Parts: sequence; C-alpha cells; structure tokens
Amino acid sequence: MSNPQHLDDLFTFLRFPSVSTDSRHAGDVVACGAWLVAKLSGMGLAAALHPTARHPVVLAKNKHVEGRPTVLIYGHYDVQPADPLELWDSPPFEPRVEGDRVYARGSTDNKGQILAHILAVGETIDEKGDVPVNLIILVEGEEEIGSPNLEVFLKEHRDALKCDVVAVSDTGMLEKGLGTFTYGLRGIACIEIKVTGPSMDLHSGIFGGTVANPATAVAQIVASLHDADGRVAVPGFYDRVQPLADWEIEGWSKLPLSEEATLKLTGAPSLFGEAGFSDHERRWARPTAEVNGIGGGYQGEGSKTIIPKEAFVKLSFRLVPDQDPGEILGLVQKHIEAHSPPGVRVEVKLGHAGKPYLTNPQDGYGNAAREALLEAFGREPALIREGGSIPIIQTFRDVLGVDTLMLGLALPDCQIHAPNENFSLSVFEGGIRMSRLLLDAIARA
Repeated sequence: MSNPQHLDDLFTFLRFPSVSTDSRHAGDVVACGAWLVAKLSGMGLAAALHPTARHPVVLAKNKHVEGRPTVLIYGHYDVQPADPLELWDSPPFEPRVEGDRVYARGSTDNKGQILAHILAVGETIDEKGDVPVNLIILVEGEEEIGSPNLEVFLKEHRDALKCDVVAVSDTGMLEKGLGTFTYGLRGIACIEIKVTGPSMDLHSGIFGGTVANPATAVAQIVASLHDADGRVAVPGFYDRVQPLADWEIEGWSKLPLSEEATLKLTGAPSLFGEAGFSDHERRWARPTAEVNGIGGGYQGEGSKTIIPKEAFVKLSFRLVPDQDPGEILGLVQKHIEAHSPPGVRVEVKLGHAGKPYLTNPQDGYGNAAREALLEAFGREPALIREGGSIPIIQTFRDVLGVDTLMLGLALPDCQIHAPNENFSLSVFEGGIRMSRLLLDAIARA
C-alpha cells in the first residue's frame, strides 16, 4: 500500500476478536470500540463510546458549520464467529497478506470497508484541516446479531444524528475496479414451523399407515410453497410486487454478469428459478421463499424404522418493493393452515422481519455518489440492487428521514461469513479515494 500506516491500522483493527454473538468476547468488542474512539479522537474528531443494552456504539463528529450538508457514515466493528477454525489457512484474528488480499475475520465485513471511510477522513483533515461537510461517524457493535439496540439508539439521539444523507460501505462490488452503487435491497420475513404428531416416536411397522407422520407433513407443507417453475404459490404473494423500470432492465443487461460466473461462484450444477427472469433479476428484484433448515426423525447411521413424534422447518422470504413483511407473514400463515394435512398439530412461530429498500440513484446525492465512484475507479459505476437484507438501512429512513448511499467494496469471492474471509488491498485504497471524493461531491451538491 502507498501508506504503510493505513495497513498497520487495518491489521490492528482486525486483531480484535470482536464477535458480538459470543458473550465470551464481550470484552473484546468493547476494546475494539475503544480503539476506534482513540483513532477518531486522534484525528481531531469529538468521539465517544456510547453504551447500549449490549454492545456499545462509537459516535464521532467534526465541528458542524451552518450551511454545509451533514453526512452520516455508518459501519460496524463486530464480526461473525470464525468457526470452523480448522478450515482457515491461517489464524482468523492474525491478519495475513497474500498477493493483493489480507485474510482475517472481519476484513471485508465490515472492518476494512468502514476503515476506508475513517482513513479518508483522516487524510483530508491532515491535508486541509477539516472535511468539507458536517460529519457524523456511527460504528455499531451489534450488526452481526441484527442491530437489536441501534433503532433505540437512533431514536434517543435523533436530534444529534440529524443529517442529510447516510453513506455505507457494507455491500458488494461486482468486480475489482468497477465501482458499484447499490440502490435497493430485498426485505426479509422469517418463520418457523413445528409439526407434532404422536407423543413419542413410534414403530413404523406397527403404527405406519394409521398415525400421521410429522416429517411427511413438513415435506408436504414445504412442497406446497412453489409451483414447478419456481414461482411462490402462496395466494396474494405477488400482489404488491413492483416491476423493474425499463432503465434497470437495460442497464443490468449490460453488466459484466453471466450465469456461468454464478455457477462457478456457487458450485451449483445448474441454475433454477422463477421462469421469465434473468439470473440477476431473480436475485435482486424478485421475491423468494427459501427453506433454511429442515429436520425430524432419526439422523444417525443406518436405519431406524420410526414415525418421529415431531419435525420442523425454518423458512425465510426475501421481499421486494412494495411487499410488507407483516402482510406476507399473514399470507404465509393462511397458506400453511390450508396445506396442513390431518392427523398432526402445526405450530407457527414468527421470526424477524425487515422491509425492502429502494432509492433513486440518478438524483441528488445519488449523482454525487456516482461521480465519486467514477473518479475513484475510472469506470462508469454499476447501478444495482442486492438480494440480501440490511434492515437498518430502512430504519435510517424511518427514524432519520434520509436515504442511504450504499457503495460496496466487497468482491464476490471475499468469503464473507466463511473461513478465509479476505479483503482486496487495492480495493481498500480505492475505497479511501472514493470516500474523499464522495464528501467533496456531496459538499458541491
């Protein structure tokens, strides 16, 4: 890297095992947040660690000047667990550089990405004494557990967090050197189904054919969710789905994407999905119903001839504008009731949910983001939606009343949440350039 200190900062940041879901690492999470506060304070910002019901929030500001736009930069310093450790080629919290990549847990998600913004601010302050906007940096320690306390924090500090736009780098880049502006995210709604039958496992020879099998019932319910072409068969599921705009269909058709690349990335033998749509249309702009886990009965070696007393399935539904998670969960419940076979008891448990998000990338601050991406990476940026869900993005809109610029730096093969997670150092440097240019472009806008 052109600035060795930037690499030192990244390595220090990555060495903290700030695993938010594991109480054994609660002290490491706090220590990581405290390091960030010291880093931001050393740059001349007013920074502090704010406690929540679980893990603290890092908040930093420059001196706000009337008449300048206010930008809130968001990220998270917590990381996923590193398990399974035996699949890592090097210790997950001892950063290792190989070629253009640094390997460590959290390197892409999200420490490398948020640090690019922080270092951009530091460079600008060193050169010019300040950044050209009123700045708020908010880095939380609970994103990997669903940000359970961030909405409360936003509401409690609404006045202090008042801003004109939010900037986030926690999404993907289509390929190295192609700046990518994500302007839409799918929402999510989760549900768990438990099916019970007899009060105990039964001998399948003695009772087979006279007592309903919960595992079979779960399979029947799951099979009812789709038709043969992969379309979700829940009545009313598509009623509020908004079609893609013509400019989206045209623009996406020109992106460097192919079904062959998806097959190579996923290892799947072939692609399958809703008929009439391309691979990226299915992943970014069409709703889905997915089985996340299913089980029941004997799981050991060989045979055990039983009718299991219970079985379960965990489902998630990815949603698109203008689908409402609460409404979808209600429709799914009715569908499950209609397709529950006799002889079993079906219990439905609702899980977490988040709304889909969509903004206009060709207006206002969206134009500033595109300008910064073009100048930083030298290519016309890709305008995409993403299939994943980041519920906090919609929360920013709901609580603070502002849109979010999602300018991802995660390459497709960075192995987020998996062993050997990695981050491109050239993309890291590009992200620092992009962040500096973004603040300048927003100031002009």
